[in-house]
Amino acid sequence: MIQTNYLIIGSGVAGLTFAVKIAEQFPDKKVTIVTKANVDDSNTKYAQGGIAIVTDKVGDSYQKHINDTLICGDGLCDKEVVEMVISEGPKRLKELIEWGAKFDKNGEGTLDLGKEGGHSENRVVHHKDQTGQEIERAILGQVHQKKNITVLDYHLAIDLITKNNRCLGVYVLDEKTNEILTFQSDFTLLATGGIGHLYGHTTNPVIATGDGIAMAFRAKANIKEMEFIQFHPTALYDASTGTSFLISEAVRGFGAYLRTKNGHRFMPDYDSRGDLASRDIVSQSIDLELKKSGDDCVYLDCTHLDMEAFKKHFPMIYERCKSIGIDIAKDWIPVVPAQHYLCGGIVVDKNGKTSIENLFACGECSRTGLHGANRLASNSLLEALVYSDKIYNYLAKTSFEKSQFTGEVSDWNVSEKPVVNDEYNDKMKAELQLLMRQNAGIVRNDTDLIKAKNQLNVWQNEIEEKIKNYQVRANLWELYNLIIIGQLIVQQSIERIENRGGFVKINAINQ
Repeated sequence: MIQTNYLIIGSGVAGLTFAVKIAEQFPDKKVTIVTKANVDDSNTKYAQGGIAIVTDKVGDSYQKHINDTLICGDGLCDKEVVEMVISEGPKRLKELIEWGAKFDKNGEGTLDLGKEGGHSENRVVHHKDQTGQEIERAILGQVHQKKNITVLDYHLAIDLITKNNRCLGVYVLDEKTNEILTFQSDFTLLATGGIGHLYGHTTNPVIATGDGIAMAFRAKANIKEMEFIQFHPTALYDASTGTSFLISEAVRGFGAYLRTKNGHRFMPDYDSRGDLASRDIVSQSIDLELKKSGDDCVYLDCTHLDMEAFKKHFPMIYERCKSIGIDIAKDWIPVVPAQHYLCGGIVVDKNGKTSIENLFACGECSRTGLHGANRLASNSLLEALVYSDKIYNYLAKTSFEKSQFTGEVSDWNVSEKPVVNDEYNDKMKAELQLLMRQNAGIVRNDTDLIKAKNQLNVWQNEIEEKIKNYQVRANLWELYNLIIIGQLIVQQSIERIENRGGFVKINAINQ
């Protein structure tokens, strides 16, 4: 039994910023971060574009950013949440800069603001095309300075420990020793990121398997709007499955054009904003073009752009393309949509509280009401920063009488069992990913969704038998979580009858 005051599951921007603040506020209390891979491996690290924040109050305004977010969310955003998150952006940016994060500046020495799809003004604060990595670097520097923060890497959270709708802690698998540890905590924060590897073709790192949402679901937390999955329109085309390299939306903001194989600029055919339409529109348009042509990909044309400026703004993208034989100055970049971001998740209030007492959620695994049916580009890092601060403030300013350390928690029951074959995990995961791409992708229909639901039910029964009869291992448990996430997406897609934002069902009422 390991006791800690604050237990954080995940090491992206959401979990780390909360850890730094709560550790500073309560230097005598224990803060523990549990993360399933290396401490710096998270969706945050792979965020290229930046953070959408209103810093230029002359050309831009909070109201413009609010309006852009509401339009993108297609009527399903919580307006109060949108107003709260956007108005707090500058404070959170100031904090990051104070912690040592460096952002690009222009010739006048002010922030060099980018523009992405769905934004009416330039307001994306960035560090070249590696913004997430720079933020992660700065926050980890702060984490390592705090003596009361313990970071446990290669530890996979298995299940929440709950009693009477109250979270008492978490069972955690030490992936190096295969021991299951029991953590008892006063407060637990799920900051576990996204679900990308349910689809295989994704911009997410391999760790994105929906663990926090699946754990919360098993504990009977409220989970909502899982049908709203954002597909990034421009992942570098690769015939194999696995993590796809992202060609940032900021490249289109910089002036690149989408073209078919024949050179036709097709986006103006679908939307008056052309190449800078919101991600849902661009992904659906590409999907339609590919279905019409039978081609494997469309192309991003950067050949007309200032190459020196391009290399300065997007060094990582330029070098990646060069490494596979694409000369951006002469060649078009082959791109396809790939799963990128989940807009729904564990329902939380404005303080990040879930429907389970003493359990909080933050970042991509949470459903705050900010994104509605579709996330506005670069609003995700902003949401994580604002909500981690809200959770911190709530816990710092609220007095709690009852200690969690009441002796109600028992250890995980461990017995001698065989280890499941890796081939079984790999085969089942590949079949699951194919099922989700084919039956619950960019455009869905009820016939395919019901087929997927039936298959997922069969697989759930099968995996639960494996869980009972075999040792707990990370890849088996991740597969279990992915099947649960698949069921949530499919069921909530069946239940949604109208097309909204990133959700398109061809037999929906409003087509």
